[in-house]
Amino acid sequence: MYEIFYDKRIYKDIKNIPSHIIKNILKRIEELAQTPKRKGVKKLIGIDGYRIQVGEYRILFQIDHKEKIIKVFKIKHRKDVYR
Repeated sequence: MYEIFYDKRIYKDIKNIPSHIIKNILKRIEELAQTPKRKGVKKLIGIDGYRIQVGEYRILFQIDHKEKIIKVFKIKHRKDVYR
């Protein structure tokens, strides 16, 4: 099982997201701790990391397989996430 770390910017990102969506996002992140390379996870181009979608929102994260760590560094709406 992987340990999950959140970048400090995440707290700023989630304060603008409705609470019912935050519950789904946190559930999906917990599922990543079990199997980080699950269906729906896509490699980012030009950035070291991966993404997974939850409705209209994207979760961007990095995986360190040696240390068994997942670092979530951005959660934003799909129109804003790659800016």
